[in-house]
Amino acid sequence: MNKEALKQFLIDSNNAGYAGGEEKKWIKEPDGSTTIPFEKGPWKSHDNFYGGEPYGGRTVVFHEGKPYWMMVYYGWVEEGVETDPVYAVLRGALKQMPEGYPFRGPKEYKEGEYTYTNKWKGEVDRFSGEEQITQGDKLIYKANYLGGLVDQRKGV
Repeated sequence: MNKEALKQFLIDSNNAGYAGGEEKKWIKEPDGSTTIPFEKGPWKSHDNFYGGEPYGGRTVVFHEGKPYWMMVYYGWVEEGVETDPVYAVLRGALKQMPEGYPFRGPKEYKEGEYTYTNKWKGEVDRFSGEEQITQGDKLIYKANYLGGLVDQRKGV
């Protein structure tokens, strides 16, 4: 496995996907979900989510047409909190995705009165984590995620 090529692709697809905010390239699916596709060389990603509040989804990465890596995620903005500023902070954090750990955003990102934090364990091949956004001392957003390599050897 070329971990470095996978990590670079994850960063590229993230920047072109949700973090990049280019909604015109997003596909509204008949089932009510949204898909953000991205391709570069032998790599392809398919980020599919259900959103509104709360939201959930999954990203699958294919290499040469075969499933290679995936991540599932679920998150929410606290009831009564305006979502647009929260998701603007989230996009800002996701644009700062760490090169060595390209799962979500950095360990910490600040934007005005908002602070994004991200704690994870594991490596790109198997990981889990939790991200939060606070406004001052108040928790206003939280998401959990996990993932890693898939379909690497024979199974079911």
